Amino acid sequence: MAAKLSLDSFDKKILDCLQDDADTPLAEVARRVGLSTTPCWRRINRLQQAGVIRARVALLERKSVNAGVTVFVAVRTAQHTAQWLSRFAKAVASFPEVMDCYRMSGEIDYLIRLALPDIEAYDAFYKRLIAKVELSDVTSMFAMEEIKSTTRLPLHYLA
Repeated sequence: MAAKLSLDSFDKKILDCLQDDADTPLAEVARRVGLSTTPCWRRINRLQQAGVIRARVALLERKSVNAGVTVFVAVRTAQHTAQWLSRFAKAVASFPEVMDCYRMSGEIDYLIRLALPDIEAYDAFYKRLIAKVELSDVTSMFAMEEIKSTTRLPLHYLA
C-alpha cells in the first residue's frame, strides 16, 4: 500500500509520462516534465519508495499469448468466515488466469476477471476452483467485445 505522500504538479506529470510508457528514458521524462535529470530521478525514486509506483511491467497482447477470451465470474458464498476467505483468497491467487479478484458489495460476493484461450479452459478453471473452495453460486459472463481496457489511473483527482 502506498504511503501518504504529497504530490505536486511535477510528480503528476512524471506519473502521467510513466503511465504512457514506463520505458521512457529518464532524460525524456525530465524534458517532458520540465526538470533536469537528477531531480527527476530523485522524484521517481521517491514515488517508487513510497509505493505510488508499485511496479514497472510489460503489457502483453492477450491474443498473442493465447489468452484472448475475457471471462467475468460472479461468485456467491454462504460462508463468510475468515477461514473460508483465507482458502478462497489462496485458491484465487494460485490460478495464473485470474487477472483481478474483488470482494463486492451488493448481489454478489466476489467478482473475478479471467484471461483464457477458450470455453474449455474456463471449464477447467471452474472445476479446479470448486475443488478448492465451496461456493453457493457461480455466474460466468464472457466478454463479446472490449470497448475500453486500460492500466492508466486517472490523475485529475490529485490535489
